[in-house]
Amino acid sequence: MANIKPSVPKGTRDFSPVEMVKRNYIFDTIKSVFRKFGYQEIQTPCMENLDTLTGKYGDEGDKLIFKILNSGDFWKEAESKKEKVAGLEFNSKTLLPILSEKALRYDLTVPFARYVVMHQNEISLPFRRFQVQPVWRADRPQKGRYREFYQCDADVVGSESLLNEAEFVLLYDEALSKLGLKDFTIKINNRKILSGIAEIIGKPELIVEMTVAIDKLDKIGFDGIVKELLDRGFTDADIEKLKPVILLEGSNEQKLADLKSVLETSVTGLKGIEEIETIFKYVSNLTSQSSALNARVELDITLARGLNYYTGAIFEVKTNEVAMGSIGGGGRYDDLTGMFGLKGLTGAGISFGADRIYDVLEELNLFPASTEETTKVLISNFDADAELYALPVLQQMRTNGIAAELYPSSAKLKKQMSYADNKKIPFVVLIGSDEMNSGELTLKDMRSGDQQKLQLGELIERIKQG
Repeated sequence: MANIKPSVPKGTRDFSPVEMVKRNYIFDTIKSVFRKFGYQEIQTPCMENLDTLTGKYGDEGDKLIFKILNSGDFWKEAESKKEKVAGLEFNSKTLLPILSEKALRYDLTVPFARYVVMHQNEISLPFRRFQVQPVWRADRPQKGRYREFYQCDADVVGSESLLNEAEFVLLYDEALSKLGLKDFTIKINNRKILSGIAEIIGKPELIVEMTVAIDKLDKIGFDGIVKELLDRGFTDADIEKLKPVILLEGSNEQKLADLKSVLETSVTGLKGIEEIETIFKYVSNLTSQSSALNARVELDITLARGLNYYTGAIFEVKTNEVAMGSIGGGGRYDDLTGMFGLKGLTGAGISFGADRIYDVLEELNLFPASTEETTKVLISNFDADAELYALPVLQQMRTNGIAAELYPSSAKLKKQMSYADNKKIPFVVLIGSDEMNSGELTLKDMRSGDQQKLQLGELIERIKQG
């Protein structure tokens, strides 16, 4: 049997114990804020039926869905179908439904919509859920972009109130501030405004093409957008009308005033402006009696997110401290559950990009020192008598909520200290014949090098204090 070089697929990673402590710090922080805002946790399978996912993310998104080959002799089945269907030619479109019926989930929102429809008789509306699970996208791996990554989603269905969108702003602000970020921007737009823009240039049928193009402003610049729009069916005259809108500047109030002038003939566009103004008013009232937001909240007309299911407000969050793509995003998707047969149920949600947030915190050195610890205290093991003496000490520490371990075999002290150093264990308890005779245990602080003899109760309190 040939030797296989161990590797992981591009765009995926292993996580060490130290990394997992840091990742869980992010997850736990975000989950605590979700719960504070009244959201409840659910989970859905990592795979969905392929037809559940396709058609929900636009043509570009559908290309990034990881398909799962059917089990068994899928090619034999394809050949059999070709014999039965006259004129059937094999290509990517005709083969796909034969070869694959399932796919890895692309995001958590569409599976959530499917969940709501399937469990509609079990949930109370409005239903607030959060979900922290991995998703998969067949994207080109690069810095901050992975093929397997975690999303932390919060969604509410069954409520039309724009208070939900305003609370998303506060939720983002509190969670990211708790994680230590100080300079980040929450961008907001509305798909109705984008639809209004498409209407006034006479190309409402090209709304998706327009939004996909202008959403790339940060990546390809205005000249790149012009080229893409021309390729997608827009004219030079259309682009002249679009230019002042795409390049809007000034305060949020100034941008809204300019948009009202541009979209004065579009009922849809004016409705989008009204919704944005309502969200801003809610945010202002929610923060009037407390400290101001840490985040900048910015109206950005180029924000489109390129996903077909958004129908109202759209969000995107970016850190200004590190060169990184968006670390969060979301919006309102009034008709999403309608795709699964449940009409008239409005929804809105946001997502945190946990993997990108991890990279940001790592680069800015924002993880608390405690996240480097996997064990709080190591108890030494010099011989069989010391080991026997240490067992109830070990259990007493764990009973008091201290992450503790006993070195598993007798060994030289240098080896045990190296083990503690490598695991970044802050305390070591030394138990030798003197300690067993006196009942006072020696506690060594691995950070300062200080040692002191303490009774077990005192030692436990000292370790708890850090």
